[in-house]
Amino acid sequence: MPEGDTVHKLAAYLSPLLTGQCLTLARIRNHPEVELAGHRITGVSTHGKHLFIHLDDGRLLRSHLGMRGTWHHYRAGEAWDKPAYQAAIELHIRGQVLVCFNPKEVALERSRGPRLRALAAHLGPDLLAPALDPDRIVERAHNLLSPDTTLADVLLDQRVAAGIGNVYKSETLFLMGLPPGQTLAQTPDATLRATYVEAARLLRSNTRPGRRVTRHSADAAGILWVYGRKDQPCHRCGTPIRQARLGRHLRPTYWCPMCQAGAGGSGNSGV
Repeated sequence: MPEGDTVHKLAAYLSPLLTGQCLTLARIRNHPEVELAGHRITGVSTHGKHLFIHLDDGRLLRSHLGMRGTWHHYRAGEAWDKPAYQAAIELHIRGQVLVCFNPKEVALERSRGPRLRALAAHLGPDLLAPALDPDRIVERAHNLLSPDTTLADVLLDQRVAAGIGNVYKSETLFLMGLPPGQTLAQTPDATLRATYVEAARLLRSNTRPGRRVTRHSADAAGILWVYGRKDQPCHRCGTPIRQARLGRHLRPTYWCPMCQAGAGGSGNSGV
């Protein structure tokens, strides 16, 4: 599931492949009329779940993978693993082809254009940015969200902070001992601040190649604390892990009703 760490690793993979290369052919689903052949790629960057490919004329090719998006790397003439109709971006450089299949969003933006400025204003701070300001994140949460917004929705809201998806939402709330149904009003600012610091730590620890790991124990019990572990015993207390579709978008959420009892003494708080 692509979250901030996945996109960061993707940029680290694509950057040495693409930076400095001249496009010999480019197809963009949303911009069939645009001709990019001959343009040079000057860099690759990220913000949260958004990937940006920078072009020499100041434009940026932006993609957001969503739930199903993937990037593939092929040699020229090599058969693709997915059908061509699923390709939203196709970039050809010196005998190689980079293809983005099934992304949630694709756009070609001007670096100082109104759409990119609007996106920058809309997105919260990138949790993988070198300097994290958790006080700014807490302030955005209170300014943008109603007090009865549950933590399950707060953490997923990319306007507050960018990079957290379903996995890190569940894992962070478990490590903080917070029930997903607890509201913003029920959460002290110091706790909310610490929650985002913990989420940033988890994301940063998974920017290296390899599987996503949040539980670093030398046993064979698993590499995640709660995500994907419905009805399995909690690694800490043995209570069966619960799962439900929570929040505005009914996203799957996993939690331990004992370890995440919250101030009210019940992991069902608001759930």
